[in-house]
Amino acid sequence: MIFGYIIVILLGTIFLLLPISTVPGQDTEVIEALFTATSATAVTGLIVVNTASHWSVFGKVIIMLLMQIGGLGFMTTTTMFFLLLGKRIHLRERLIIKEELNYLNLSGVISLTRYIILLTFVH
Repeated sequence: MIFGYIIVILLGTIFLLLPISTVPGQDTEVIEALFTATSATAVTGLIVVNTASHWSVFGKVIIMLLMQIGGLGFMTTTTMFFLLLGKRIHLRERLIIKEELNYLNLSGVISLTRYIILLTFVH
C-alpha cells in the first residue's frame, strides 16, 4: 500500500512538471511539483505556489485527482477500478482494504467500499 502511494505521488510529480501543467510564463521546480503532489495526495492543503495563478486547468485537474485518490484512499480507488473492469477482488486485496478503511470485519468490506465510492461521486 505504501508503494502505491509513492507511485501515485511520483506520477503526480511527473505530470505537474509537464509544461502543460502550468500557465504560460511559469516554471515549476522539481521540489515544488513533488511537494504539491505529496500535499494533494496526503490531503493536507499545503502549497508552495499559488494554485490559482501558477497551475493551468490541466495542472489543477491533476491536483484534484491526487486529492481524490488521497481522500478516498489508494485501495478504495483501486477497488473502484477493479469493480468497473469486472475483476474479482481476492482475499489479499480485501484484507488490505479492511486495514486501510480501519474496518473490523472482512465481510462487507466491498459493500462498504461501493458505498463510499457512491457517496463520493453522487454527493
